[in-house]
Amino acid sequence: MMRRNLLPILMSMVVLSPLAIDIYLPSMPAMAADFSVSASQIQSTLVLFLFAMGTGQLLIGPLADRYGRRPVALGGIILYAASSMLAAVAVEFEWLQFARVLQGLAACSTSIVVFSAVRDCFSPKEGARYYSYLNGMICVIPALAPTLGGLLALQFGWRSTFVFMTLYAILILVFVGYRLPETRPKNTVSSGPLYRWARYKPVIVETHFLFYAFACMAGMAAILSYVSYAPVWLIDRLGVSELTFSGLFGLNAAVNIVACFAAPVVIKKLGNRPTVILALALMLVAATTEVLVQIFGPQTGLAAAFSFMLPMMLLCIGFALLLGPATSMALSAFGERAGTATAMLGFIQMSGASLLTGLVQQTSIPAPYAVALVMGGLAITLLTMMAMSRFDHWHQEQHAY
Repeated sequence: MMRRNLLPILMSMVVLSPLAIDIYLPSMPAMAADFSVSASQIQSTLVLFLFAMGTGQLLIGPLADRYGRRPVALGGIILYAASSMLAAVAVEFEWLQFARVLQGLAACSTSIVVFSAVRDCFSPKEGARYYSYLNGMICVIPALAPTLGGLLALQFGWRSTFVFMTLYAILILVFVGYRLPETRPKNTVSSGPLYRWARYKPVIVETHFLFYAFACMAGMAAILSYVSYAPVWLIDRLGVSELTFSGLFGLNAAVNIVACFAAPVVIKKLGNRPTVILALALMLVAATTEVLVQIFGPQTGLAAAFSFMLPMMLLCIGFALLLGPATSMALSAFGERAGTATAMLGFIQMSGASLLTGLVQQTSIPAPYAVALVMGGLAITLLTMMAMSRFDHWHQEQHAY
């Protein structure tokens, strides 16, 4: 009974991180003007959020194993509400950046609890299905949040988007406080010092884990580069309005939603590893198409905006197919230290993705080519490894389902 009732609670919590990424996207050019900073400095608020969310995994993962999932979830939601409010009232840009780091740590706490709870309560095969439903929920938010954010910003200014996040967090705090049970298994390794190499070593030396963690990172880096470059390219460079941007972004997100809810069916039919191959191939095709439409397609106006966004639909489908099976395969060996393994996976996925995206943003490569470079380069690297027999033990399914 508890397991069946768990999904709505986890879904309400999993919303916090994509909400913090997507709701203020249409406001990014206005925020840059308000704080008198460059486009790449405003993009840093996304990169910092995700980097904090990644590094926070290593700090908070062991806490979830030691003290249980419930206290970590509640603490994270309280911090999310406080940091959202700080961002809403920030007058200096540095305070906005600091608030985003705190918000990243907060979102990290809830996301660790959500994904650990699935690992606590379900087998790897069931888990892949539940991860896909949760990722489906994560995918719904980019369809709705930018439109909501665009409308709020037009009506009340960009700060209202952070006020909205504060209110949502308070609402979820009440719901989770009443409904979330403790899911930590009895056999969880929770003794000894909290932070020690021995806790992480069994996870880090598992090549199967590393391969699929890097696959998750590749998908996340592609999505982060797309999300952070899209407002700058479409609103600043091509001159589309905030609401047109929200509409285009929402169209892609709608494709993502369908793909996320179709993903469990595809995984069931193909299996985990073949689904990962299909997802990486789609990312590679998306990168190639993006480059081709930039060279041969329209260069101005709405037509150019569509030609930037359409290949991203393939990326969104690839991302939706990739995350469920890759997460499940990465964590399949770690029943007794799920919190730590989930933390290490999140660290590699998010901090790796934000560092890569941050590095690319320091170059002067135009947005479409920058996004194509990230997603194409990473996809081709992983597909090449999967084609070479010497790396078979890295990616072949090893753990009995």
